[in-house]
Amino acid sequence: MTAPAYTPSAPKAHELAPLKQLGPYLWPPGQRALRLRVIIALAFLLLAKLINVGVPLFYKGAVDALGSAQAIIVVPVALILGYALARVLSQAFGELRDAIFAKVAQNAVREVGLATFRHLHALSLRFHLERQTGGMTRAIERGTKGIEQLLQFMLFNVLPTILEIAMVSAILWWLYDWRFALVTAATIVGYIVFTITVSEWRTQFRREMNDRDQEASTKAIDSLLNYETVKYFGNENHEAQRFDRALRAYETAAVRSQTSLSMLNIGQGLIIAVGLAGVMVMAGMGVQDGSMTLGDFVLVNTYLIQLYLPLNFLGFVYRQIRQSLTDIAGMFTLLSVNREVADAAGAPALSVPEGRVAFTGVAFHYDERRPILHDLSFEIPPGHTVAVVGSSGAGKSTLSRLLYRFYDVTAGAITIDGQDIRSVQQATLRAAIGIVPQDTVLFNDTVYYNILYGRPDATPAEVEEAARMARIHDFVVALPDGYQTRVGERGLKLSGGEKQRVAIARVILKRPKILIFDEATSALDSQTEHAIQESLDHVSAQRSTLVIAHRLSTVVGANEIIVLDQGRIVERGSHTDLLARGATYAAMWARQQEARE
Repeated sequence: MTAPAYTPSAPKAHELAPLKQLGPYLWPPGQRALRLRVIIALAFLLLAKLINVGVPLFYKGAVDALGSAQAIIVVPVALILGYALARVLSQAFGELRDAIFAKVAQNAVREVGLATFRHLHALSLRFHLERQTGGMTRAIERGTKGIEQLLQFMLFNVLPTILEIAMVSAILWWLYDWRFALVTAATIVGYIVFTITVSEWRTQFRREMNDRDQEASTKAIDSLLNYETVKYFGNENHEAQRFDRALRAYETAAVRSQTSLSMLNIGQGLIIAVGLAGVMVMAGMGVQDGSMTLGDFVLVNTYLIQLYLPLNFLGFVYRQIRQSLTDIAGMFTLLSVNREVADAAGAPALSVPEGRVAFTGVAFHYDERRPILHDLSFEIPPGHTVAVVGSSGAGKSTLSRLLYRFYDVTAGAITIDGQDIRSVQQATLRAAIGIVPQDTVLFNDTVYYNILYGRPDATPAEVEEAARMARIHDFVVALPDGYQTRVGERGLKLSGGEKQRVAIARVILKRPKILIFDEATSALDSQTEHAIQESLDHVSAQRSTLVIAHRLSTVVGANEIIVLDQGRIVERGSHTDLLARGATYAAMWARQQEARE
């Protein structure tokens, strides 16, 4: 397939936006030590270049002195030593510049990476449900790497090279003739224009490589995360073919990128050779007619080689800078994603003296075309248990997401001890609530770490006490490594019941005033369910508890049972009352009892 036509252009304002966004991280407000490092690094940069352009002058003096019939050996030796010292000082100042600035650069990388990480955790559940984890992590990796490369190339290659070009052109004009400066400048301008033009054209291939690389990574991670599903359906070959299609697209883009790179390198070499030959011819003619010395000829040659070496590297630097800007922009795009659910300005901490939860006229939809909840009103008094039951899709689990404020209600309000949860700090709201979900996901770490996650500052004794209350301590100590046993990816080394007990222990350790059990036993067998239910009843004592259940046998003891149907409350009351009515709840109970028998 033929590559699409591409019209080169200079970087646009929005493409340079990452430079502006990086500014505060490179000149951090209130951090004088880091700002001082920036100033010192720039001073070393200037000193290194001043000395560097002075090096060929020592070389010229030594050559002219050696070529003189009356030369005194001390003079050329001194000039040669001065030449050597200047080269050492130029390199030393360059290395000192890098060493001083390293702290600034790495601090900027860390701060941007941390800001992105915090922002991702602050984004709404909607974003994380729609994200592609593999592609997002690669975008962050490339973004942080792009910052390092941008700082390295922009500050310590582009800026010094531009400074050196200006100095060398001025020296050639001052020492010899405007024609030397003109040919040098024309060569440099031609080189830069050619490099930018071809590099801009090549950008499409690099962008295509990034897209295909991200696509391949996303497919691979998605497939491996769903390893069991792939095995269930025997679709290993199907997954391999999907992955191979993405890799083939990457291969095609990579070949185009390398071919165009070869074209660029050949053109750059030709331009430099023509310019160097032109200046050396003029210098040779000057030596021949006596207007220039042999030292002048050597000086011009040295300056041009010294100038063209970093200039030759400038093509690669430009490509890297453009790529780094693209990668950084991708990461900053994540930072610009709207939080959707954010704390109000000056929001106070949630105060939970009792733990009374009230849903008042609550309505909600994920999409305006499909309402989920309609005018829900109910209350969970302190120390009481309220259960919500209903068929799949009735909106039960949405209640827990709204209470945690993963989403804001469309209408109505949710209050805790009279405080609208939209008006308080989300961190304090979530600190007051503990949840045991249907699908307990554990970190790929130890049992101890996964329980400790409920309250990271807890002591080992408190962790063990929580495990005892969750009826899992005896199981854990019987393991070969005890609490240091690793649970595997997403807790796959533990059974469903064991994972649920770890989740219960984690919630106990958190010590919340409000509890949510979101179908916590629906995936378990009857015997395990009974054992887990005893643990849940023990944990929920004296706490305001919302139970979201499918199995009605788990909510028999609830103070109130609310029956949802298509997002509306159709029945409410105790288990006994609802059975006596012989309506929706009674029919559900009868079906489940029949299925159980």
